[in-house]
Amino acid sequence: MSGLLASARSAAEAELAVGAGADIIDLKEPRAGALGALPPDVIRSCVALVAGRRPVSATIGDLPAEPRVVAEAVARTASLGVDFVKIGIFPGGAPESVLDVLRDQARHTRLVALLFADRKPDFGLVPRAAECGFAGIMLDTMGKGDSGLRDALDDGSLRRFVEEAHRYGLLAGLAGSLGLADIPALAPLGADYLGFRGALCGGSRTGDLDPGALREVHAALDHASRSSRATATAGAESAAASLASSSPSTVAAKSA
Repeated sequence: MSGLLASARSAAEAELAVGAGADIIDLKEPRAGALGALPPDVIRSCVALVAGRRPVSATIGDLPAEPRVVAEAVARTASLGVDFVKIGIFPGGAPESVLDVLRDQARHTRLVALLFADRKPDFGLVPRAAECGFAGIMLDTMGKGDSGLRDALDDGSLRRFVEEAHRYGLLAGLAGSLGLADIPALAPLGADYLGFRGALCGGSRTGDLDPGALREVHAALDHASRSSRATATAGAESAAASLASSSPSTVAAKSA
């Protein structure tokens, strides 16, 4: 079952997200870019308000893939008490070196690497992230507009990404201008989290979180996940019955 990752930019929004059933509260400033970072005092206030009721993640901002710059930002963000620190692997620079320089921090901080589906993401970074001790990896989009995650990559590619992440023991997340219409297609892919912002604000990611939209997305995701589980269970039972009916002992019994 895929959990709901809800992006919040204030303590008030974090409380709304908790109340609406979000599974993880993701702190970022949507007006400051794809992964805009919130001020430290806002992050601290959100962490204090959530008070362990949900895991809290925070982004380090839209930073170039320069190891020293990223490592310093990760250390600052981790010190604010969040459960996960998200690092965008932006185009250019040295992404492998960025992952490598965070090995020590990954021993005591749960790190999540974020690749951009609309910028030719390198899925070869999935095993590298696992090797460096990361807790998870996500796909998102750098561009935020009419197109979204499923415009950048087809569902087969998204499924392969999730499977690859799980094969290496990483949490897998999918985000990028997702809406209600994307949920039925994405929920069966098995991602641990689906991330939303614009759909929780009535369409504009820079608007305020809307309680009604939050509840609607949560209900749709819950329904789709339950349907996926039911379909998978029915398929497994059908396969088991088929295998039993074709086993040698069953065939012999029918012939007797």
